[in-house]
Amino acid sequence: MAGKLYIVPTPIGNLEDMTFRAVQVLRDVDLILAEDTRVSGILLQRYDIRGKLRSHHKFNEHQTVEVIKDRILSGLDVALISDAGTPGISDPGFLLARTCIAEGIEVQTLPGATACIPALVSSGLPCDRFCFEGFLPVKKGRLTRLNALASEPRTMVFYESPYRLVKTLEQLADCFGPDRPCSVAREISKIHEEHRRGPLSEIAAWYREHVPKGEAVIVVAGAPPDP
Repeated sequence: MAGKLYIVPTPIGNLEDMTFRAVQVLRDVDLILAEDTRVSGILLQRYDIRGKLRSHHKFNEHQTVEVIKDRILSGLDVALISDAGTPGISDPGFLLARTCIAEGIEVQTLPGATACIPALVSSGLPCDRFCFEGFLPVKKGRLTRLNALASEPRTMVFYESPYRLVKTLEQLADCFGPDRPCSVAREISKIHEEHRRGPLSEIAAWYREHVPKGEAVIVVAGAPPDP
């Protein structure tokens, strides 16, 4: 009888954000696939889970996905985790999930931590309808994507590294207009959690003067309706 694939969210900051069910699943499975075994090892040690880690990341997933699928078909239960948050959301996970589904393997995704929802809800911008854009292309296609989103009426959510945050805010201001409302969330659920809200131009100016640390979530208001 085939095993199952469990996709397990892990904390994006505070290790206490693990759910009881997530801990139990990680204790019960035969194998845990981790984006970075050093990072995940700290979390698993916190919950006294040992001896099950194997590396699975964007640089090796195409080479290992068939082996993992065969091990699940042989009866092993496997859990997939990332460094932080829900696997598959701007992290490895999609390829393995798709491969298992194509083979008829049961895939269960546990609810849990992700950065985009806390940032969206805390932004003060409409969150009844939104679009998640993740990381923008670094070079090719970046401005094309932004120009296409300039007329998007829904609230938009972007992920960005601290090294490109100012550049991205400036480009958003150029494409969407300097007065478009936005919110930048950093270090969610950590000691130095920060939410900064205001027009795109003002938030860009703030981070030009205050060098950001940690990955950020940018939430931008949708385009206003045409007059």
